Amino acid sequence: MSLHPPPAPRVSIAVSCRDEEASIEQTIRAAQAQDWPSDRIEILVADGMSIDATREILARLAEEDARVRLIDNPARGKTAGLNECLRRAQGDVIVRMDVRAEYAPDFVSQCVQALDRTGADTIGGPARSRGRTFFQRCVAAAMESPLAIGGARCLEAFDGGWVENVWTGAFRREIFERIGLFDPNATTNEDEELNQRVSDAGGRAYVSRDIVVHYYPRESARALAKQYFRYGQERARTMLKHRKLVGWRPALPFVWLAGELALLATSPWHPLGAWSLGAYALATGAEAVRVVRKTHASHPIAPDAGILGAPLAVAAVWGIFPVLHVSHGAGFAAGLARHALRPEWLAVERLSPTPVDRAAQDPSAIASS
Repeated sequence: MSLHPPPAPRVSIAVSCRDEEASIEQTIRAAQAQDWPSDRIEILVADGMSIDATREILARLAEEDARVRLIDNPARGKTAGLNECLRRAQGDVIVRMDVRAEYAPDFVSQCVQALDRTGADTIGGPARSRGRTFFQRCVAAAMESPLAIGGARCLEAFDGGWVENVWTGAFRREIFERIGLFDPNATTNEDEELNQRVSDAGGRAYVSRDIVVHYYPRESARALAKQYFRYGQERARTMLKHRKLVGWRPALPFVWLAGELALLATSPWHPLGAWSLGAYALATGAEAVRVVRKTHASHPIAPDAGILGAPLAVAAVWGIFPVLHVSHGAGFAAGLARHALRPEWLAVERLSPTPVDRAAQDPSAIASS
């Protein structure tokens, strides 16, 4: 019987980026600062042929630290970049780290421990948001509400447990060997599509509050609307591809928007359209007051505005709700129309075992490779 403990699992951190000169070094430094054994970790960064200084920054970081590997991503998209990382990964556990987020130093170790403790196939933490600007802080407050769109069971308020989908986090390598890489045609929502395949194959996802990562919302209403329009499109695509909807929340904005437009179109014959809009305004206004009161007490949203801070935040959050709902609902409708007419369900490539894994399965395989 060996007295030596088994070595820590090998971890591959996968980062996909393009034109991220303002944020990429912070993300890589966070990966380098993880408390996981340094000889059991690699940092793979797929760059989508950036035209800013991103590649120069990555080249410098790779020269300083042999664990950092710069990978070309000629397809440029985020999902294609993640797949480029996966094809080169040597780890037993794949940890995804997105740019424009902040990671606790024990992010990797908490992910690996949670995988081991729960037996889950994919693991992640609650979607905690932060803001540097007034608008970002208002979006972060709105995201604390059930009226926001997304996986409610992945929100900050969730205590942890089994879920349908995880954000960032970690995956057992064998998942990609068994069900395939990320969908190469997914422009967003690739994590939800992957977790749908994990679930269909009998796997499970888990959210642990011990896994700490914060993301920063978009910095303007226009950028937020574009983001949620794309989310709506891709959630419709995922639904059509798998012929099922994971949860009812993503479809609600589309149902509400379609119903509201129908009521307004027929308003000459009844007053229901105006009443419905009034009820929506009252509900979202009351919820804006609630989430701002909850958030503003401990983390002021407008600290420089004095007594006007809370009213200004309420007005902004109140306006953010329809931005989320209308853009996501419209995107969902556009996605249904586009992908129903032109489905693009390509076969997903499966990940090959690492040389070490192939040698364990068949010692002659490594000699012949």
